[in-house]
Amino acid sequence: MSAPALERLLLQLEVDQFNAAYAAALDEKRFDDWPGFFLEDGRYTVQARENFDRGLPLALIALESRGMMKDRVYGVTQTIYHRPYYTRHVVGPAQVLAAQDGDPGGLVRAQAHYAVFRTRPGDASEVYNVGRYIDEMERTPDGLRLRSRLCVYDSEMVLNSLIYPI
Repeated sequence: MSAPALERLLLQLEVDQFNAAYAAALDEKRFDDWPGFFLEDGRYTVQARENFDRGLPLALIALESRGMMKDRVYGVTQTIYHRPYYTRHVVGPAQVLAAQDGDPGGLVRAQAHYAVFRTRPGDASEVYNVGRYIDEMERTPDGLRLRSRLCVYDSEMVLNSLIYPI
């Protein structure tokens, strides 16, 4: 295997491991860890596919910094009352779209499909949200961090309300 092919394979593995850790933090309700997956000025957006495809800016959630994400976590954990439920994220292998070669702090663009299932205690599981992550990541001394994560959801209806991060 050539050195460039090996580097691409290792990057693919690194992105997939990042996505697995991200999903585990959310599924285990470690919401205080969630902003740490982003750079300080990282962006998190949840947008309908219809708006994305038409180039329209309207989004369900648009957070523009780690501080805004921490505020969201406070709201989710301290102020919002709702029937409890569990989530399970299933994230497909990432497609690495671009990487700046030779630059340890380089930008990585990737995309991965996701499905989030919701289970209320004592009830059946249901499909909660399905779509794709469109990511821009940067390498940091602590590993990959998101410059932006755009969650483009295919689901035409968002069940009840979107409380937990996707």
